[in-house]
Amino acid sequence: MSRVRVALTFEQCWRESPGGTGVAAVELGRALAAHDDVEVIGVAGRHRRAATAGYEPTIAVAQLPLAGPLLVESSLRFGWPRIERATGAVDVLHATSIIPFASAPHVPLVVTVHDLAFLHHPQYFTARGRDVFARSLDIIRKRATLVLCPSRATLDDCHGNGFSPERLRLVPWGVRLRSANPAQVADVRRRHALPAEYLLFVGTLEPRKNLPRLLDAHASLGTTVPPLVVVGAAGWGDDDLAARLAMAPRVMFAGHVPDVDLPAIYAGASVMCYPSLMEGFGMPVLEAMSHGTAVVTSAGTSTQEVAGGAAVLVDPLSVESIADGIRDALERRYELSQLGRERAKGATWESTASLLVRAYRDALDMVGS
Repeated sequence: MSRVRVALTFEQCWRESPGGTGVAAVELGRALAAHDDVEVIGVAGRHRRAATAGYEPTIAVAQLPLAGPLLVESSLRFGWPRIERATGAVDVLHATSIIPFASAPHVPLVVTVHDLAFLHHPQYFTARGRDVFARSLDIIRKRATLVLCPSRATLDDCHGNGFSPERLRLVPWGVRLRSANPAQVADVRRRHALPAEYLLFVGTLEPRKNLPRLLDAHASLGTTVPPLVVVGAAGWGDDDLAARLAMAPRVMFAGHVPDVDLPAIYAGASVMCYPSLMEGFGMPVLEAMSHGTAVVTSAGTSTQEVAGGAAVLVDPLSVESIADGIRDALERRYELSQLGRERAKGATWESTASLLVRAYRDALDMVGS
């Protein structure tokens, strides 16, 4: 069977806060590179600086002549520049975010749509972001051969927004298992001045992460629970959040931390608190579980799906429910630790890559038929 030559987009890895889409692109590149039946080449704009720390692509990346917002606008409006200008001929273009790059008309376009949150919670996005995502979605409806979704929740959402079932594929994300021994945990705790025991939130600071309700829930529990450590790059949408984090009692805002320190930060936490309002997947849930950390997350969203019965589920709109969930997780932390480790073992990037290769071949068959 001939190898499939795939162009994999990495443009989001140069954003200030690449988030889960950046992690997914990096890990997919790493996992696909280990497959003998696919040749993968990265593609992104021409940037003057290196990729954001912790999001460096793990494969060679060819550069297009534009980058950033200019590349986005040119791709959406004019279908230029085509990725072949940088990569040479390819069999498949895989856009790893909702923004599709341009390619030769005969090349199948495979797009990962992480979520459609901008349709359901427009208030959580800038006007510019809503406009770009809406135009991208219109193009994907017309051009994409296959749309890949990391969760059943996102797949159902895409189906309800104009995509036929035969164009949709469920391709769940994985987690890279990285150990953190007690010495590493102690070292990271010392360097970041973390408490001896703490609750944890990890994620970009943006409205849909639901941090204000988490802060209210934590405050309502008083000294009966450990302090809360918030780790994440500054986002947007709530100018008062950073100030509130700085002033909140028994809350520590650690900001962005190096990727190499995250395993020890997860491993040192008593409970990971992730009551997000909407996610395409919810990677911090799996990451915490892989380190044996008990998890509290939202019911009725993709994070419930990702948790797979190994987390405490709460109503993200209820401060009381979040507080009760934190108490429950602390009481059941050892049981949840074992359940979470088992759940994480079954979610690998290798299995994700295998599903991707199958999708690439399906896309080629669909275009050729």
